[in-house]
Amino acid sequence: MLTGVAAVWLTVRQKIWCWPVGLVNVTLFAVVFARARLYADAGLQGIYFALAIYGWWAWLHGGTDHGPLVVTRSPRREWLPLAAGAAVAALLLGTLLHRHTDASFPFLDSALTTGSLAAQWLQARKRLANWTVWIGVDLVYVGMYIAKGLHLTALLYAGFTLLAITGLREWRRAMGVGEG
Repeated sequence: MLTGVAAVWLTVRQKIWCWPVGLVNVTLFAVVFARARLYADAGLQGIYFALAIYGWWAWLHGGTDHGPLVVTRSPRREWLPLAAGAAVAALLLGTLLHRHTDASFPFLDSALTTGSLAAQWLQARKRLANWTVWIGVDLVYVGMYIAKGLHLTALLYAGFTLLAITGLREWRRAMGVGEG
């Protein structure tokens, strides 16, 4: 739990250390979710691992002239493919898990998984919208984890929701955008 909170707090502060701390966090959570039979979440941790490597590189070299990234808004042309890809992937993954595993909440778990991937991609690109997506996903995760009896994980995700709200405010300030 501590590595998760530290990784998100470092992300809110736009500190590059969020990525290596996040690598430790996703490795630990892969084990927790596999034991809870939340297979989409367990698999998600492996993808997070790869996205964390990419995000680490992108934050350092993905900006203008291979410099650091700055916080930006998502271009409109990015939204439709991201949302459509997440929706299709959620349906396919949910169907696969429903038919071939004993997964708990296969469609909800899959939708949260693909929503999380979309948020992580936006975060790796330093898009302001990552925080809005995280807020929505994390709130639903809280309920799912309570239903699974993962109360500490639910509490952690409630904390992630609060950190995401803070991140949205901080990154808006970094862009010079007001609260309105």
